[in-house]
Amino acid sequence: MQIGSYWLLSALISLLVGFFVVFNQRELHMHDIICPHCSKAFKVDETGYADILKQVRDSEFDQQLHDRLELAEKDKQAAVELAKSQLAIELQREQAAKDAVIQELRGKLDSGESEKKLAVTEAKTALEKERDALANQLEQLRQEKKNALELAEAKLLSELQNAAAKKDSEIQDLKAKLETLAVSQQLAVTQAVMEVEKERDELKIGLTQAALQQQQVEQSLKDKYETQIKDRDDAIERLRDMKARLSTKMVGESLEQHCEIEFNRVRAMAFPHAYFEKDNDAKSGSKGDYIFRDNDEAGTEIVSIMFEMKNESDKTTTKSKNEDFLRELDKDRNEKKCEYAVLVSLLEPENELYNTGIVDVFHRYPKMYVVRPQFFLPLITLLRNAAMNSLKYKSELALIKGQNIDITNFENELESFKSNFGRNYDLASRKFQTAIEEIDKSIDHLQKTKEALLSTDKNLRLANDKAQEVTIKKLTKNNPTMAGKFLELKESTSHASPSSES
Repeated sequence: MQIGSYWLLSALISLLVGFFVVFNQRELHMHDIICPHCSKAFKVDETGYADILKQVRDSEFDQQLHDRLELAEKDKQAAVELAKSQLAIELQREQAAKDAVIQELRGKLDSGESEKKLAVTEAKTALEKERDALANQLEQLRQEKKNALELAEAKLLSELQNAAAKKDSEIQDLKAKLETLAVSQQLAVTQAVMEVEKERDELKIGLTQAALQQQQVEQSLKDKYETQIKDRDDAIERLRDMKARLSTKMVGESLEQHCEIEFNRVRAMAFPHAYFEKDNDAKSGSKGDYIFRDNDEAGTEIVSIMFEMKNESDKTTTKSKNEDFLRELDKDRNEKKCEYAVLVSLLEPENELYNTGIVDVFHRYPKMYVVRPQFFLPLITLLRNAAMNSLKYKSELALIKGQNIDITNFENELESFKSNFGRNYDLASRKFQTAIEEIDKSIDHLQKTKEALLSTDKNLRLANDKAQEVTIKKLTKNNPTMAGKFLELKESTSHASPSSES
């Protein structure tokens, strides 16, 4: 009985040791976490540790994603602003070039008139100078002649008495020379006057030709501008007549067809991968006119635009405004998940705000523009080029999203494995706990049996001790009959012993 009890106790001790080993191995997979505020350490199991790690990683990833998106948005906005400033500079340059051409033509007209006046003045001045020079030469010749005559008269008077005949001949010679000199002088003066008159006539002819050329240039410019003004007036009149004959629906469709034709004209060269079609999805109750989407060769979307075209006839009594259509356009942009919204409008033709170029209405609705039809293609080009700068960030974002999907799938599989393992562990733990409880019950039962056995052993030992304490003297203490019997038996035993020895 005692051997069986000892064997049961050994088996129970072995089971308890195995339970403690399993429990210790389970605790080895727990992590010590130190609180940064109170510096106390506490234990977290695998599930809690994985949840904390996932929260930290998700927050860091969200922060990095938010920073990347902010950088992309800033780059895109800067590119749009730069493109707008460049377009404004180009418009200013073109306007300055036109002003310079007009100023140059005006300058040429003024310079031609000034040159004409200057040439007349110079010719007149030259004629006056030559006239004065000739007059001075004639005066000098007259003075020289006078001086010579006076000298000759003095010589003749001094030599008259000595050689009268000689003087007469010399006088005749001098007269002949004087006549020859006068003729030659008269001929030189005549030739000089003829040359001056010839140059004057040539200058007059040149001035006349320059005036005729100037008149021809002025007349050609005048005819050219009059022709352009007439053509413009005719075109305006034709447009007005066409608008007057079109219905309201046809007026709107003419603008849509114009924009579609302009886009298809450059689609093959500028937008080979672009989608530009009418918006026919009216499930939400409204729809825009056209949707533009452009993708790169890898299929990543570069930019998307929702277009609305608005036009009206000049005969319309109730004039619409551009702001009347902005709210609905923003709603269509959000429902069709487009990045930008553009209103191509011919409304409010007298409003200079919409006639100057691309109008940004971000203060009313995000990422929205209002343009005239001539800025339809330039705006698409600007937004597409601006979006190309952020395409790299979009590609990186798509790559990060793909990696995050892989990490999420891995985490899901890991969580599934952990949940299955935890479920099996919980089941085994409950079974183990049930076994422990049954063992505890068995231990209690064995303990009670042990106590009963120990009590029996104690009683047997007490009984043995009492049995060992029993003597003949105690048994016959109050029993004289038994005492006499035992005494007789003792005496008979003592008498029989000597005879047996002999």
